[in-house]
Amino acid sequence: MLAPREIDEYLLPTERRVIRVRQHWAVMVKHIWQTALFIVVVIGVEQLLDRPGVDPVLDVVVDNLAFYLVVVAVLRYTALSILWWIERIVITDKRVMIAQGIIVHNVGMMPLGKVTDLTFQRSLSGRMLGYGTMVVESAGQIQALNRIDYMPRPEEIYEALSELVFGEKGKTRATGMLAKPRWRR
Repeated sequence: MLAPREIDEYLLPTERRVIRVRQHWAVMVKHIWQTALFIVVVIGVEQLLDRPGVDPVLDVVVDNLAFYLVVVAVLRYTALSILWWIERIVITDKRVMIAQGIIVHNVGMMPLGKVTDLTFQRSLSGRMLGYGTMVVESAGQIQALNRIDYMPRPEEIYEALSELVFGEKGKTRATGMLAKPRWRR
């Protein structure tokens, strides 16, 4: 079966899922601009080469080539959108996981017991659009999952992850942190 497994199928019976999100939609902005720019360049070159007096056979070849290049660009964008849509980031009370891929399905994981440091970064665009980067470090090791870019609602996730990693065991309130927005006074 080509469809990737649901990430919840990888959870152990003793695990409790705390957070399940996908990367922020802003990760797709780069792909939108690349696709749009490529299409504009292809159309511009096609219009530039479409002059009166040009061999009609060459004109048909250029038109067809431009059409197929645009189709490939749109298919590439569609594939990237599907990959973004199915990628999931899951934080349980025991580990952090990220599942990605359609044909080749990869699941990266880091046990929470190995986490020694959490870093939360936010650029200006991240502050405006609501995403950030989470850097999860372990004791002298590079894990399969150490940097998660375009994390949505990063303050809440950072707080929940900090509480799971550094809070008192068995007394964390990090259950369903993203079920409803939390407001501060």
